[in-house]
Amino acid sequence: MEIADPGLPHSSNSGPGRLRLVKPCVISITLLALGFMPGCAKEKAEEAVVNVQVATVEKKTLQRTVEADAILFPLQQSAIVPKITAPVKKFYVNRGSRVRKGQLLAVLENRDLAAAAQENRGAFDQAQAAYATTMAASLPEEIQKSQLDVQVAKEALDAAQKVFDSRQNLFNQGALPRRDLDQASVNLVQARSQYDIAQKHLNSVLAVNREQETKSAAGQLESAKGKYRGAKAQLSYSEIRSPIAGAVTDRPLYAGEIPASGTPLITVMDLSQVIARAHLPQDQAALLKVGDKGIITAPNEQEVSGFVTVVSPALDPNSTTVEIWLQTIPDALVVPSVAVLTVADGGTSVMVVGSDNRAHQTSVKVGVKQGDEVQIVEGLQAREKVVTVGAYGLPDKVKVNVEKSNEAEHEPAKPGAGKESDKDEK
Repeated sequence: MEIADPGLPHSSNSGPGRLRLVKPCVISITLLALGFMPGCAKEKAEEAVVNVQVATVEKKTLQRTVEADAILFPLQQSAIVPKITAPVKKFYVNRGSRVRKGQLLAVLENRDLAAAAQENRGAFDQAQAAYATTMAASLPEEIQKSQLDVQVAKEALDAAQKVFDSRQNLFNQGALPRRDLDQASVNLVQARSQYDIAQKHLNSVLAVNREQETKSAAGQLESAKGKYRGAKAQLSYSEIRSPIAGAVTDRPLYAGEIPASGTPLITVMDLSQVIARAHLPQDQAALLKVGDKGIITAPNEQEVSGFVTVVSPALDPNSTTVEIWLQTIPDALVVPSVAVLTVADGGTSVMVVGSDNRAHQTSVKVGVKQGDEVQIVEGLQAREKVVTVGAYGLPDKVKVNVEKSNEAEHEPAKPGAGKESDKDEK
């Protein structure tokens, strides 16, 4: 049976489908009359709620990891090249021998050098004895002789002065002729002249002669000492000693052979520590600084911890081994990487759940990525909540329902929690 709506104009073109579509309107009118309209309006006013999972923005310490190939070098290395050319008399070490700094490694033929050193040693001893004799004997005798000459001249001058004074007194009394007074005056002048000469000679001995004699004796001694040291140095060059502590890694010759000019006789390396020189692009090198921690991974997968000692934009084309550099970033704001969305303009954003239980699209700037977490440089504050599941395609300011179980998984530890484990780690 078909029911017509008396409130609508009748059309002869109306079919059964149209009647079925408008049938709810008849029911709605009836319900309105019965007073159920308010309940229907409430259903239309309700807003859709989307179920999402969230995570809390946390502060953590991230590690910026830069990986690069590197070449390993010993802490120190010495390829010892002899300073003289002579056959090898004897080796005291082999490849792999552990040596200390200053240890004798080999000796070259040195009989001629030993004889020259001995000869110069004798000349040095002789010059040293001559210098001691000059300083202790010759100079004091010369000084004593000059001082004695001055004393004699002074006594003669005093005697001539007394004779002159006596004759001057007698001459004034008329008891002495003039020529005797003149003779006493001449004798006085000669005595004074002799005294002046003796005094000047003494001064010369004390000033000039002493200095020259000392320089001459000292010069001869230094010359002999230099020749002896030169001969001794030549002899020492025949003794090959290690300048560093380490291990002998190369010894290409045998006793009796003569090393070619400029060819290392023995190579010693200090392998107690290694230095890895990495080939890094400049943009990655700019991320590192001296003191950053790092891990060197050898080809056998053995890992050795270290730290950055030099940061340089120079490139090393001969890198062969693996090296990992780590840089610590304290108190970094981090969120799960799944919470970060890429917007149409190429930027990044997250959906932040506010106190109004709505998801607000927020632009952020990301930094370091570590595992499934990413650093947020700008755009968020600590303890804000970001959507981790259900964020893709989520409209801005839409009302969300946070699933408590998933949120708890991302909640930061409460103050005081984990203290026992921290103590255990310490």
